[in-house]
Amino acid sequence: MLHFITWTVDPAIFSIGSYEVRWYGLAFALGFMIGYWIVGRMWKNEGLNPDWISSLLFYTVAGTAIGSRLGHCFFYEPMYYLTHPIEILNFRAGGLASHGGTLGIVIAIYIYSKRVSHRSMMWAFDKLVTPTGLVAALIRLGNLMNHEIYGHATDKPWAFRFIENLPSWRRGAEPVFSLPSHPTQIYEAGCYLIVFALCMWLYFRKQAWKKEGLIFGVFMIGIFLSRFFIEFLKNDQEEFEAGMVLNMGQLLSIPFVLAGAYFVWRALTNKPKYETKRNSK
Repeated sequence: MLHFITWTVDPAIFSIGSYEVRWYGLAFALGFMIGYWIVGRMWKNEGLNPDWISSLLFYTVAGTAIGSRLGHCFFYEPMYYLTHPIEILNFRAGGLASHGGTLGIVIAIYIYSKRVSHRSMMWAFDKLVTPTGLVAALIRLGNLMNHEIYGHATDKPWAFRFIENLPSWRRGAEPVFSLPSHPTQIYEAGCYLIVFALCMWLYFRKQAWKKEGLIFGVFMIGIFLSRFFIEFLKNDQEEFEAGMVLNMGQLLSIPFVLAGAYFVWRALTNKPKYETKRNSK
């Protein structure tokens, strides 16, 4: 009987000289492309100004990239990056945090709402988060390809053995495998896909975009509550998390879940804001 899966996928799809095209980057790019297409359908559905959508893509990508990087640097390794600030710009070294990406998007959408749409931030968030569950799922599958962010050792038959000495293995050394461990990247990807399907159903089938903040609130609860519970199965990402009752990922998730609950409550107790399609000039 097979009691574990030995995972030997190379993080790189192919190389051109010293430049590598990685599964993680492909997943990130594919997620944004599909997300952009879905948001485009929303624009047509509501008859919105087409000039707004390209600006939304720009602000979202910038907010995600900058916020994710700064989130990792200052939530998880603040002392190192405060003493080596130039390393913050070294995206190729790795290190992105989803909570930081979320905060980055909040700031980006605030600027977008003020400078471009002149509508509320929640109007933009309801559209933006609908495909984001899919993007998040693809990014977690990218983590799987990178042999990173996996869970505690387990005897479950679907456990994965990941390569721990990945850099030296890629240079030709013998692989050093982890103990059979929870593939928490797959657990999270599955949860995020469910959230994605729910948000799509709410928008296109239930027209929940008329209740401003409802889709956003459901997204926040679904993404960060699943993240909170799956964190119990994960290995610590940083040394300072050892011995903590709740790790940094869980502590950062709590305010997002509470915010999501508030926005769901507000949307369900307020009258629908957008009753008909509108053309925006």
